[in-house]
Amino acid sequence: MAARIIDGKQVAADMRAELKVEVAKLKEDGIVPGLAVVLVGEDPASKSYVTAKERACEEIGIYSNDNRLPADTGQAELMALVDKLNKDPKINGILVQLPLPKHLDESEVLLAIDPAKDVDGFHPVNVGKMVVGEEAFLPCTPHGIIQLLVRSGVKIEGAEVVIVGRSNIVGKPIANMLIQKNDTGNATVTVCHTRTKNLAEHVRRADIIIAAAGRPNTVTADMVKEGAVVIDVGVNRVEDATKKRGYRLVGDVDFAAVSEKASLITPVPGGVGPMTITMLLFNTVASAKQAAARKG
Repeated sequence: MAARIIDGKQVAADMRAELKVEVAKLKEDGIVPGLAVVLVGEDPASKSYVTAKERACEEIGIYSNDNRLPADTGQAELMALVDKLNKDPKINGILVQLPLPKHLDESEVLLAIDPAKDVDGFHPVNVGKMVVGEEAFLPCTPHGIIQLLVRSGVKIEGAEVVIVGRSNIVGKPIANMLIQKNDTGNATVTVCHTRTKNLAEHVRRADIIIAAAGRPNTVTADMVKEGAVVIDVGVNRVEDATKKRGYRLVGDVDFAAVSEKASLITPVPGGVGPMTITMLLFNTVASAKQAAARKG
């Protein structure tokens, strides 16, 4: 039986509708959530992503503060902007679009962001809180994966989860989130990577597979047990002469073949991707509520 598709676009749309209502209620109390985005340079992918974030802010009523800087911007100038945004009460979230031009120190910039405005969830303070199970801004893509699972009725507690990939953006944080002792955790988690021996053997045990390796066809049908839930985080360009742009986007999973064995699967595009910006909005709204509570 073919797998049921987990429609990330629809889940994201549902969450944005919920956030829009929440933002409207906050505005009645004089609270307007604000997100500042900092883009350095002219990288086309980054520009497109930033534009999408700004449209999403407008869609749900969040104040968007756009900061586009030339590629030759110096470290001191960028640090001064981050400091200014940290002090601006209208700004609840700060997002510095990565990658930065090579002459800039990304680590120094990310460390300078106030953890209370780190809506990307990358600051070591928030990462540490996440690991020990304290309330924190969770990284957007892993948090989006959790939402896809929960809103699709997938039972996480007690599930055998295999994650293929150990990046700081997806693999490590999703592993930490799934082992937490809470309503969206209590899973048994195995993290596989490029040095894992017998990858297929590990993946075959999984009730839930999260593929985040960055390589097409990393997970094939022979690696998937009947009825497994498959979350494909990968976004890879594959040459395709039939397409106008000369390529098509595929994930890390052999979608057609794996769909015949899985019970649920995310497509690429249209699966995990739409959730990332939605969770950024979610964190920004949460930050605005926390700032209001601190003011009393």
